[in-house]
Amino acid sequence: MKVVIAPDSFKGSLTASQVANTIQRAFIAVMPDASVVTVPMADGGEGTLDALINATNGKKVACTAQGPLMHPVSTHFGVLGDGVTAVIEMAQVSGLTMVPKDQLNPEYTSTYGVGELVTRALDEGYRKFVIGVGGSATNDGGLGLLQALGGRFLDAQGRNVSPVAGSLFQIQHVDLSGLDSRLQESKISIASDVENPLCGSNGASAVFGPQKGATPHQVKTLDAALSHYAGLVEESLGKSLQDLPGAGAAGGIGFALMALGAVFASGGKLVAFTAGLDKQLEGADYVITGEGQTDSQTLFGKVPYVVAQLAQAQKVKPILLSGSLAETAGESFHRLKETFVSIHSILSRPMTTAEAMADAESLLYTSAWNLAKLLALTY
Repeated sequence: MKVVIAPDSFKGSLTASQVANTIQRAFIAVMPDASVVTVPMADGGEGTLDALINATNGKKVACTAQGPLMHPVSTHFGVLGDGVTAVIEMAQVSGLTMVPKDQLNPEYTSTYGVGELVTRALDEGYRKFVIGVGGSATNDGGLGLLQALGGRFLDAQGRNVSPVAGSLFQIQHVDLSGLDSRLQESKISIASDVENPLCGSNGASAVFGPQKGATPHQVKTLDAALSHYAGLVEESLGKSLQDLPGAGAAGGIGFALMALGAVFASGGKLVAFTAGLDKQLEGADYVITGEGQTDSQTLFGKVPYVVAQLAQAQKVKPILLSGSLAETAGESFHRLKETFVSIHSILSRPMTTAEAMADAESLLYTSAWNLAKLLALTY
């Protein structure tokens, strides 16, 4: 039997590699003669950088940049095995998990550090970029990014505004003539499956703001501020971007990156292609995939869905093993049942989220072991 293990991370508890290796150990314990291959996955959020550099034998370049709260943090960018592509993961420099819960407030977070990483990579000679934008703490529309790259955003007194969302309404003049000229020689791909526009009821603030700490009042204020800011940027560029799909990704950094000429690429598909998942699936009987929590969004380009689609194309049976299942009824769950041959959660009893996350590895191993025992009966 050949089994491919291709999961996303269990956010906050296990990396994609840890998930894959734990499942692999369980399967080998039950079926020592089976071929069990691991392909850790990601979709543009947490783990994207590691998945890409591990798949290509790339490397990490350590550096310091401003974190989401504009304090210096130790971070890194990656270089793929091709030696020419730099990978930046927003979660590693402007990530939500980097902000203490009692300080969550998207008015005070910034994408400035992302721009610093781009600059550092440009200094190192890289002109091809993959930027994973999931897991961000920001809602500044990419203001910080553009400032770090040389853009000027001035208030009524001609002073540069602070690179945070709370400054967006203060902007009266935008000057992008000072943007790093090396960007014109660069190709930037945004690894994301978010299709939200920048503003409105489906925009960055309304959809993603609350999980970053925004109150209902702040959601309205931030949305209006982003609209004000975007109008000035578009006037400077001479083109409209804020209503394009993906402009609202990661608190609007999708808008700023598109202003730099970036294009979107499905995060899950990009990682799958780079990692050679299609080749690993050749001759496989089953593929095991999963994520921290499976919900209605899973079917919209998340890792398990991407893996299942690739598997079905090669007549490989996809199995879902996730940390938890948000739904076990309704239309979304019905579609999940049509996508996977079986669906499982690692939870073995009623428990809090904190308990499940603390014991995730043990719970995952036990569930994978039980799953392997069942599959072994078919051979």
